[in-house]
Amino acid sequence: MIKKNWLAFVLAFVLPILITFWWWGGFNHANIQEVQSEPLHYAYTEYYGDYGNLTGVQQKVFAALRAQKIEPGKSITILYADPRTTKKHDQHARIGYLIPLTAQVKAPIQIDDLPARPVLRTEVQASMLLAPGMAYQALHEYLKPKGKDIKMPSVEIYTAGTSISQMGTLTVDTPN
Repeated sequence: MIKKNWLAFVLAFVLPILITFWWWGGFNHANIQEVQSEPLHYAYTEYYGDYGNLTGVQQKVFAALRAQKIEPGKSITILYADPRTTKKHDQHARIGYLIPLTAQVKAPIQIDDLPARPVLRTEVQASMLLAPGMAYQALHEYLKPKGKDIKMPSVEIYTAGTSISQMGTLTVDTPN
């Protein structure tokens, strides 16, 4: 019975999972290069706690900017602590959005600038569910043969796709 129905099982269960994983960018590879980053102007809020809860904070910053009639640009997350070595309650990040230089924000949102600097840039085109793991894994594998490890802080910028069928691109810049 099982031998006769294996094709139906594959078509009904395995194939849809593989197609979804492909669509989300799960088979894409990360690109890593040494570059000079561009200067960034961003609005943010400070966050302390489990990095797994950043999405809710990102949505609050988005809503706060929209309420102040500021159109949020690309999302930006600056991770100050390495989640592999830092306890969840000690993790620290800034979560926000790139904004125009002329934008003025009100509390509780803050503004800061990151100057241009030499970075190790990792880019991967994938869903936000998969992209961070793919980017940091590729970065770790790139640095390990050189006897190095990922340095913090890391700056993550997500550029959304232009259509429902295109996944966005996560860019992770770490100190070089």
